Amino acid sequence: MAGQAESPRVDALAKACGCERYAVDETPSGCLWAGVRRAGLPHGRIASLDVAPARGLPGVVAVLTRADVPGTNRQGIVHKDQPVLCGQVVRHCGDPVALVVAESREALAAGLAAIQVDLKPLPGVFDPVQALSPDAPLVHSGREGGNLLAHGLMEKGQAGAALAGCDVVVAGRFETPLQDHVFLEPPNGLARLLPSGLLDMIVSTQAPFRDRFEIAQALGLDPLRIRVRAPYLGGGFGGKDGATVQCLLALAALRLPGRWVKMVWSREETFLAGYKRHAAVINLRLGAHADGTLAALDCTMHFDAGPYAHLSGEIMELSLEHAGGPYRIPHTRIEGFCAYTNNPVGGAFRGFGVVQATFAVERAMDLLAKRLGRAVDSLRLQNALRTGEENAVGVPVEPGTDIAACLKAAMAHPFWSQRQAWKQAAPPLTRRGVGLVAVHNAMGYGRGLPDHAAAKLELTRQGTFRLYNSVPDMGQGNAAAFVAMAAKALGQPETAFACVQPDTRVCPPAGSSSASRTTYTFGNALLRACRAMAEKLRTRAALALFCDAPDRLTLVPGGVFDPASGRTVPLALLAGFLLRDDRICIDQFVMPVVADPPDTGHAFKLGFPHRFYSYGACLCGVEVDELTGTVRLAQCLAVVACGRVFSLAGVEQQLQGATAQGAGFTLFEDMAPDQGRIRGADLGAYLIPTALDLPDIACLALPDDEPSGPMGLKGMGEVGIHGPGPAVAQALDDAIGMDVTRLPVAPEAVLSALEDKNA
Repeated sequence: MAGQAESPRVDALAKACGCERYAVDETPSGCLWAGVRRAGLPHGRIASLDVAPARGLPGVVAVLTRADVPGTNRQGIVHKDQPVLCGQVVRHCGDPVALVVAESREALAAGLAAIQVDLKPLPGVFDPVQALSPDAPLVHSGREGGNLLAHGLMEKGQAGAALAGCDVVVAGRFETPLQDHVFLEPPNGLARLLPSGLLDMIVSTQAPFRDRFEIAQALGLDPLRIRVRAPYLGGGFGGKDGATVQCLLALAALRLPGRWVKMVWSREETFLAGYKRHAAVINLRLGAHADGTLAALDCTMHFDAGPYAHLSGEIMELSLEHAGGPYRIPHTRIEGFCAYTNNPVGGAFRGFGVVQATFAVERAMDLLAKRLGRAVDSLRLQNALRTGEENAVGVPVEPGTDIAACLKAAMAHPFWSQRQAWKQAAPPLTRRGVGLVAVHNAMGYGRGLPDHAAAKLELTRQGTFRLYNSVPDMGQGNAAAFVAMAAKALGQPETAFACVQPDTRVCPPAGSSSASRTTYTFGNALLRACRAMAEKLRTRAALALFCDAPDRLTLVPGGVFDPASGRTVPLALLAGFLLRDDRICIDQFVMPVVADPPDTGHAFKLGFPHRFYSYGACLCGVEVDELTGTVRLAQCLAVVACGRVFSLAGVEQQLQGATAQGAGFTLFEDMAPDQGRIRGADLGAYLIPTALDLPDIACLALPDDEPSGPMGLKGMGEVGIHGPGPAVAQALDDAIGMDVTRLPVAPEAVLSALEDKNA
């Protein structure tokens, strides 16, 4: 456990004191306020839209409709099918039909309320399986393929024949729900068109460099005339990976040049219009030999994309890649369908499709263990992938793959080894159970899409360093990790570094803050820049030290030291002799990919397969109240193998946060969608776990190393979210014999299961 385990994060004090400025904190004097009138109808045709009453109100300075949008009016990361403002048809309740800009928030509210829109309802479709039937209402008319957005097939071996030859085959249908990110800071931002023609923006975004191109494409602008600044985010989890306020703000600023325009979504608007984790329906058959050796998997997945593509196809693709779990399965057939519906828009969310797949395959492993009369832990251990073996989609796994070590560490923990005694000590009217599962999660974009980052490091005139961070920090701590990495690489104290948050005008480009790739990819680029800086400083210092062998010089805090002469050149003195261009080092990194990909997923040109994975195990102990049906997560252990630990505190914080989010997905969070409308549309109805709902989450980070990673680490921001769903389900089976096939687990379902067992 090397590194910065005991070092406080450099940004901790500013955040704890409330001094750190987030995008939502920026309200320039005299700024305008922008807001959107939403459809409020899951599917309908705009018969009329009268904005004149709003335009006539005091304080309202502009009301814009589809006719005011230049460019394509289409936004989207890969597939651009989502309108900035709707013109004829609305396809979900959160669709925008008009944009209002006003002098105050009060005038904005009045203007939004004054808009008169007449929507003629159209038949809707709200189930991803039903959406693919020939007679289903069409979300996008005239589209080849109807409501089918994406289809994928990954095959290895002969799954059908192998299943027929299995001694045991289990089958199940598993359902996972929509989930909202519930980040603290809602989608928001500012935009201003400067006299020079530059569109200046400050946005709570996970992808400032990609935003430029998305805005430019939607509004017909030159992307290089757009500047996006991304301060720290108050949470993102994927919900800010893609346009929220960006295009709307840009449109408003174009119409009202010279003045800042601000937009902040309310919590209710975020529920209504923000992206959601995809609901999924998964049918799965898993076969094994009598000794428990896995033989074949046949899996079909249906993903609910909502009305626009966003990243739905890519999320489905990653789900297919993870459908076999971290297990050795020689024959697989994994098919996916992604369907348009009139539900909320599906999008990126921590776990990016893997959450759904993990729940299904781990539940199937439980069914298999029961049929075979095997312990759930030993069956998983027997089939755990090892280095060099092929995963479920035919990719040989890299060294460092140690599912078995994760499982063994969990099995050695008292939560598992002493579980029988813990269960027997349950209070009256309470039953206890314990579950243990294995998890994995790929890192990065995958093959076909360059997973890149460029890093810039500057020696200031004062002899300190300025680090230009190109990937937003949404709370996971990557900015602090970058400072710690650079300080260690250059032998300087962390206080010698200032970290510039992403700004497309001064930082070199990088990909998004997502996909467990941020610290790995940018960290590698940064360390390359640090090496270049160290070499430059030694070379420049050699001139002052009359040293003809710069390699013997070493960097010491605040200077460059010559061990031969015992002399040191202060960095401040050295910087004074250098031009700014000579005080800057820039380098870059592109994540390595699988060199010889298998033909198992040939239909996927982007994102398949992945080369690096983090692995883990999750153990959950639950208490079931026999009177109320409520389930309390009483014990939780997260084990992870994620390369070398650079910051133990950082790893634990990621695991604890991800596990808590997984527990919410499992036991609390229910959007209760009904015909395209969200009934759990605020935090009074959509419940997320609080500190009182969670136990102290124990974490184990196993010794590991990833040679290609910066200082040996791998990305691990997502792997912790996968365990609670299937582990709690297994624990409920252990406690009350409940067969959990859908999430979240409601008390009513628990009571029903108890009644069935007691009947």
